[in-house]
Amino acid sequence: VPHRTTLPRRPPWAFATEQAQQVHSRQFGTHNLEGFGFGPADTPALRAAGAVLDYLLETQKASLAHVDALLPYRQGDTLEIDEATRRSLEITRTLREGRREGSLLWVLDRTISPMGSRLLAEWVAAPLAAREPIEERLEAVEQFVRQPSLSQTLRTALRQVYDVERLLARVHTGRATPRDLGMLCRTLRALPEIKTALADATAALLQRLHAQLDPCADLEQALADALAAGELPLASREGGIIRSGYHPELDRLRSLMHGGKEWLARYQAEQSSATGIPNLKIGFNQVFGYYLEVTNPHRDKVPAHYVRKQTIKNAERYITPELKEHEERVLKAEEQAKLLEYDLFCQLKDLVQQASPRLRASAAALAQLDVLAGLAELARQRGYCRPRLVEEPVLHVVEGRHAVLDAVMEHGRFVPNDTMAGPDDGLILLITGPNMAGKSTYIRQVALLTIMAQLGSFVPAKEATLGLADRIFARIGASDELARGQSTFMVEMTETARILHNATPRSLVILDEIGRGTSTYDGVSLAWAVVEFLHDRNGCRTLFATHYHELTELARSLPKVRNLNVAVREWQDEVIFLHKIVPGAADKSYGIHVARLAGVPRDVLERAKEILARLEQEHLDPSEQSRLARRPRIRRREVQLTLFAAAEHPVVNALKGLDVNRLTPLEALSLLKRLQEQAVTPNGEAATAT
Repeated sequence: VPHRTTLPRRPPWAFATEQAQQVHSRQFGTHNLEGFGFGPADTPALRAAGAVLDYLLETQKASLAHVDALLPYRQGDTLEIDEATRRSLEITRTLREGRREGSLLWVLDRTISPMGSRLLAEWVAAPLAAREPIEERLEAVEQFVRQPSLSQTLRTALRQVYDVERLLARVHTGRATPRDLGMLCRTLRALPEIKTALADATAALLQRLHAQLDPCADLEQALADALAAGELPLASREGGIIRSGYHPELDRLRSLMHGGKEWLARYQAEQSSATGIPNLKIGFNQVFGYYLEVTNPHRDKVPAHYVRKQTIKNAERYITPELKEHEERVLKAEEQAKLLEYDLFCQLKDLVQQASPRLRASAAALAQLDVLAGLAELARQRGYCRPRLVEEPVLHVVEGRHAVLDAVMEHGRFVPNDTMAGPDDGLILLITGPNMAGKSTYIRQVALLTIMAQLGSFVPAKEATLGLADRIFARIGASDELARGQSTFMVEMTETARILHNATPRSLVILDEIGRGTSTYDGVSLAWAVVEFLHDRNGCRTLFATHYHELTELARSLPKVRNLNVAVREWQDEVIFLHKIVPGAADKSYGIHVARLAGVPRDVLERAKEILARLEQEHLDPSEQSRLARRPRIRRREVQLTLFAAAEHPVVNALKGLDVNRLTPLEALSLLKRLQEQAVTPNGEAATAT
């Protein structure tokens, strides 16, 4: 929930099953919601929906006729992405500033209408998980890519389209203005051109949308005949809504109103001539209506039948019986004209309400066309390719790019990378390399490519074959939740636990620097065990970026693990990041080099080099290999408890076999001396008691 959002409390009965059934029956006119695809297992969801409807009916104080259906949300229909993953991948908002600009949604949004923009946000938030509907979207996007003229014609026509969904909502809730109806009329006027452009479409989805589009020619004609030309007013009771010639009675009243102005001009001329007052004029105010104004130099010429109403600084104001009689006629005609125009406006709103189902279907079709054409425009401009979707858990991407960075960087600056993962290429990719080299960017781009493909978009790559994912998990970045009493490391472990418990063989897991929030050995141990668990239990595609070079040893013992690293070149004590992912493990982290780039004092850097050399020497065995032990055998359903195993020393075995109650003091001293000698000899023989 956004910060400072007001959450109104509802009484418990608003969430009761019986109350929800009553609300749904009144709203949808049905005995139950089985026709909408709901069953007994959906009762909690229906109770929540009933509470929402009850709240809207109470607060809106208007008809909710435009809410005419409930759609069930089923797990499995869409790609599941939890909130932590959405934040980490910056799908709709940037992680640091919470802005839309810089997110995946911002890059993808080439829509023209508000309806299309909202629908794209829905698609990005809930990509599809089934192959057939995804392929239908991709086919439609491909036709727009291959036929730029079709796409351009459609997008040009969409610029004449207003937000029909919001316009219908305002009509149904009684908040529509004359200007809203004018926007709806102009939208309907643009639909025939869109429908004609789609007449020869071959993509199945475009053919369905073509059939779904209803120009509502009868409604468009009624609105065009009735509404005045030009910019319509916002107020519905002030006139200026209906065009002349549409309604005879309205024309008569308007003629009377305009004729009244001519009468006033003629009356002013007659009175000026009769009284000899050359500058006599007629005015109007809200206090006493029409009046005759005479300046003070001509006050003595005022006839006796003038009735003085007001004295001002340099003039007097009068009324006459003829002037008041005319005022009543004009004002009455104006008032009647405004009432008649309002009645005619309400009749037009009724026509819109009657056509609401047809309009809503057309609005849904327009939104989809806007999104598909926008995705095609993006693909054509950025050189995206159509992904090939398969059921097998694979990732085969040639020259893939990060969608956001590729869009914001200068053309050609971003370094593309291949990704090969699957049963034959390794399901777990361990990526090592220095800071700032691009490890996090690489693993993020793979997740974004998957999301883009499953929402129906082309992807930034030369080629891409992607196995459908049921869930995407990402553990990237460090953050704490102090309000909930959770440290950075606690948040990291909580999100990691969620991944380990919920990832399936079809899932895609993105992990960055697991274990860095605690001590080095704790971190290595946890990261090591997490990789083993994902390998043995989850069996899902995983990209694991880490600085722990010890983890690269896992490729020797786990057949589905592959080592990758970010290529680096050293030249004249300088390090050049190539941002290219290559096979194999990195041999250095170059952390001290990054510290130098950040401006850390030279003395600190030199001391860090000395300490690093000493630690690296202590960490390696005589054969220059890591001292981490081999992976112990694990019985079925048994959890590995440690990474390090050591055989017991002979002295320990000797002590375990002693019966101290049978030893004399002299024997004990003698035995203690022998044990001490053996303790300094790794292969000493076991001592025995005599």
